[in-house]
This record gives sequence, structure tokens and C-alpha cells, in this order.
Amino acid sequence: LLKIQNATIKYRNQELFTGLNFEIRQNEHWAIVGPGGSGKSALLKALAGHYVVSCGKIDHTWYEQYKIDHIISDPLFSRRHLIAYVDVRHDFKTLSNTGDFFYQQRFNAGYSDNAPTVEDFLSKKAALQLPLDASERKWSLSRVVETFDLALLRQKHLIKLSNGETKRLRMAAALLQNPKILLLDNPLAGLDATTRQRFEAVFAAIAASGITLVMTASPFEIPETITHVAALDKSRKLTAVNRQQFQPDAVGVFSGETPDAKKLQKLMRRTDPSSCEVLVAMKNVRVAYGDTVIFENVNWEIRPKDRWALSGPNGSGKSTLLSLINGDHPQAYANHIVLFDRRRGTGETIWDIKKKIGFMSPELFQYFPYHFTGVQVVESGFYDTIGLLGQGRAENREIAEQWMDVMGLSEVKDTCLAEMSATRQRLCLLARAMVKNPQLLLLDEPCLGFDRNQQQAFKNLIDAMAQISDLGIVYVTHHHETLPDCITKTLKLGEC
Repeated sequence: LLKIQNATIKYRNQELFTGLNFEIRQNEHWAIVGPGGSGKSALLKALAGHYVVSCGKIDHTWYEQYKIDHIISDPLFSRRHLIAYVDVRHDFKTLSNTGDFFYQQRFNAGYSDNAPTVEDFLSKKAALQLPLDASERKWSLSRVVETFDLALLRQKHLIKLSNGETKRLRMAAALLQNPKILLLDNPLAGLDATTRQRFEAVFAAIAASGITLVMTASPFEIPETITHVAALDKSRKLTAVNRQQFQPDAVGVFSGETPDAKKLQKLMRRTDPSSCEVLVAMKNVRVAYGDTVIFENVNWEIRPKDRWALSGPNGSGKSTLLSLINGDHPQAYANHIVLFDRRRGTGETIWDIKKKIGFMSPELFQYFPYHFTGVQVVESGFYDTIGLLGQGRAENREIAEQWMDVMGLSEVKDTCLAEMSATRQRLCLLARAMVKNPQLLLLDEPCLGFDRNQQQAFKNLIDAMAQISDLGIVYVTHHHETLPDCITKTLKLGEC
């Protein structure tokens, strides 16, 4: 189907791969694995045609034969019509066909009017389908709605979808293209255990329909449908093996380190001990949009040194609950919520709240602008802005650089987010959450896409911070093995 021969692949001024050789044959389905930063997503984007091939070549041997078999003479038809790519970030547009959604828009009912519904989005994608014979159009609108359990979401605005719901919708939309090759970047990340298990059947159905699957994945979480594995090492050298020959434990990882205790203590010493008795107190909290109740009767108290795991299935309202704490959700004023010993709606500003909170989420990752450098991203945490607006302060930049050093990010401090791997982008956002030494740290799926060594290094960092401070922590994850040891309490939505 596809053959890469001695290729040098570039993005902007970076050489991503040199001397790359790789091929995909009919009836093969591939997982691309490797440590964080090894180029998994970059290889997927190269296969999608998003990067420049400066030397060597990529042959799509099936493409010319496809045009002959289907008598296609349209000069605008290209192989991109037959390759569907689902990135880690969505590219949703407003009804006015712009991409100017923003993070808080999700939680404000009045702002969603300019966002298409799930039904609008899928109908538009279905209208763009290639003119195939019925026998070749294996994925219809009705089939994707059923396969991805989207019927109850059809009238929901795109901006209000959870991370897991968004992932299901985007895969459904990609299949409406009825592609020859489907490229998926980390499709299982951020999904609850039940949904991950259901996707085994989905991947099997996709393969049975004649579509070739290529996905990035954890070496320990490869779907059964996968027949071959392409393993990248830290030097971006690729080794291809049959699934039966693949040994997950043989995948190399970057050296993980425990944080430098002296450096961390120096940074954490900048924060005065919390004088609050209660960081968060909720009494019978309810969030609803019209007749749709997200959750109700939530009673929850977080005190200094409390470390909570927040769990629940995709769409249960975990991110919405965090938004009530972080000052992003207007329905906080309609509920009994106390933050830092003060009842919401008694004269405090959003900025009064945010300056005491460090925050990281998949949605923040989604909407954070790409043009800021690593140190600008981290320093923006002092000001609670989405990126550095203005010059900043020299003393804050110095602290930001020290946090980047503690987290192993010094070499990318002057690199734009767009030129970093997704894992390093996330690490920059995590450093942004910690840089002001908040009293409360809200971490929503912080380790998405991390390899096991990066997960362990992050767990070590959180445990070290918890040991030397009164920091309150709320940690959301569907992978309980990633929880730091300091997490001792659990709130599960639906059991409040």
C-alpha cells in the first residue's frame, strides 16, 4: 500500500527523520510505539502527508491503481481523499466556519450557539463522501452513529463534548470518508476502561471493512486487531516486527529521574503556608443545561493536604466539576460552593480564585496557542493567561526556567510548542500549573501520551511536592496505575 524509501522528513527547520524506511502492505494493521518524544506522532503525520520529504520518497502504490479502477479524472482528486487522519487535537469550526473556540466557551450555555451540533457535524461530513458504489461505502451515517454510540449526543453542541465523546465523534467522522488508510494518534488515551474495551470490537469492524489501520499506542495497550508493530527508539530509529514477535518490555524509554529535592524545596519554599481551613466545600451541587442534568447532589470537601482522585466514566462531568472550582463555570454562582474559606458570589473575582489554583486539562492542551515558547507557556501560569501576553517579568521567567529544569525541559525553553512533541507540550502545561506554587492543584488526565517512565517521573514529582507542602490535589485519570502514592481519597461521580 505504502512504501517509504530512505526518506528525510522535515517540519519547519527540523529534520524529524533521516534514512527512514518503512512499508505497509495489504491486510496489515500497524501500531507505532516508542518512548515519549521518539517521533510516533511525527511518523503518523508524515504518512498523512503533512510533512516535507526532502530526500528519498514515499510511494502510495495503491493510489494510481485506485484512480484507474474507479475511472477518476478529477484533477483535484488526491490521495488525501483516501487517507483519514485523526490528530490528538480536534479542528472543529464554528457555524461561521472559523476555528475560534476557546476553553471557557464549553461551560457557558449562551456561547455554544455558534457551535454545530453533533448531527450538524456528521451530516456535513456525510455530504462530502466520495461518489462510491453502495458496495464500497461500508461506513454510512447510520452505521457510525450506532458503532460509536452517538445517538444520544446528536443534539449536543461540539464545544460541550467531553474528551472521550470528542474522540468517538472524530473517529466516526473519519470513517464517513470511507478511507483506504485510517491514521489514529493515540486513540485509546483518555478513554475509560469500558470504552477502551468496546473499541476492540470497533477496530475489528474497521479492519473487516477493508480499511488499513495505523495508530500510535502504548506498547502495553495494543488492540488485538493490530498485526504489526513499528517501534521507534530515542534516536528515532525504526524497527518493524510482527505482532507475535513484539516484546513490550523491550521498548526503550528515556531515563526517568526523581526530582532534585534541594531544587524542589527551594521552589516550594516561595509559598507561604495556607491559612485556609477549607480549600473547597460543595453542598448539593447541581449542573444542568436545560433538561440535561450533568450531575447533582455532589457534596465534597477538600482541605489542605487532602489528595483526591476524581473518577467516573467519559461524559460523567469530571471536567465540569473542576471548572466550578477553577472559576470557569457560571453555574458556580447558582450553587453552594466555598473556595478558600469564601462563598462564591460574595465579591471575589475569578482572578482571586485562579491565583491560588494550578490547573491542567486535555481541553487546555487543545486550545493553547502553538506559537508560544516553552518558557513563555510556563511563565504564563503566574498571570493565569493562555500564553504570555506582554513582556512578563524577569523574576518570574527565572522561576519558570527553574521549574522547567526540575521537569527536564530546559532544552526546549526557547522552542515553540508547535515544534515540540505532544508529551513535551503537556509537560510545559504541567510546569505552568505548578509555577506559582498554588494551594490547590487540579490535574485532569495529566499523563495522556506519556510513556511509563515519564508517568513514574511525574508521580515522583507530585509525591515529592506533597511531602514538603500543604498542597491540596485533585487528580483525574482513567488509569489508576498512574496515580501518585500521595492520593489517598476518591470521589466517583455517580456515587456522590
